Amino acid sequence: MKTIKALLGILLLCTQLAHADTLLKTEKLTEGVFALVGPTGARLHENYGLNANYGVIDTPEGAILIDSGASTIAAKLLETEVRKLTGKPVRWVINTGSQDHRWLGNAYFAGQGAEILALERTVATQKRLGLGQMESLKPSLKEQVDGLQAMAASKPLAVTSASLTLGGRSIELRYFADAHFPGDAVVWLPAEKTLFSGDHIYVDRMLGILPESNSEAWLKAFDQAIALQPVRIVPGHGRVCDVAKAQRDTGDYLRFVVAGVKKFAEDMAGVEAAVSALGSDARFGYLENSAELHKGNINRAYLRMESAQ
Repeated sequence: MKTIKALLGILLLCTQLAHADTLLKTEKLTEGVFALVGPTGARLHENYGLNANYGVIDTPEGAILIDSGASTIAAKLLETEVRKLTGKPVRWVINTGSQDHRWLGNAYFAGQGAEILALERTVATQKRLGLGQMESLKPSLKEQVDGLQAMAASKPLAVTSASLTLGGRSIELRYFADAHFPGDAVVWLPAEKTLFSGDHIYVDRMLGILPESNSEAWLKAFDQAIALQPVRIVPGHGRVCDVAKAQRDTGDYLRFVVAGVKKFAEDMAGVEAAVSALGSDARFGYLENSAELHKGNINRAYLRMESAQ
């Protein structure tokens, strides 16, 4: 019986790993630098919580993976893609943020000998939210969460900007301001003019302003990320894009929310008035998920601004 279960487990794993080819779309950005573009919809059992974008950087001293997935099986899927693209093991995992699919695969990679890198302020949020995130994943990921460990970087970087080098590759990990989550960061490749934005930038789908989000700070962080003048951007969600697309789908939307909500908050008009007036504005209705997210975004942005008055 144990042998049969083991064989079934191996068969299931092989099926899951083969599914990575259709789940994650690989895009070569420059020599040895790749984007793994996941679906823009919700976390599902079928997509292993890989509804986000990831990065792979090849170096002579090993591969670098940007963000590690929401579970052990997600991490294994990412590892498979890294091996296909580079022929090398993952040497470093860099976390850009603290949402589940950015870091809950860390423990798997640490077990394979990879070093986990993140800023101290990112790790602080991960540690605060990790157990709750794993619990909230259970309804969608089910058994994929079994045995999952919330492992943050053991030696976080106590800076707002870190210059890293591996195998001749120059990489910068930068924090600008709290965005989708406190401590969100970007990975910047200065030589390649390539930005892995993490959850600072969403395209094709509407971003989500959560109770953890600060829309005003997020807008400031977005503007500073764009000021790097990247030639290409790997957003947290959506297709690889240029600055114009990022501005249209994220910057303009954040500007609309911040300016609109601030007026209602300063007038102490109340959250219902703000949602009624701004939530019916359809100029960003072309973004996927706008019908589900837009009014909630206005609500949460207003409540945060109101509490700061």
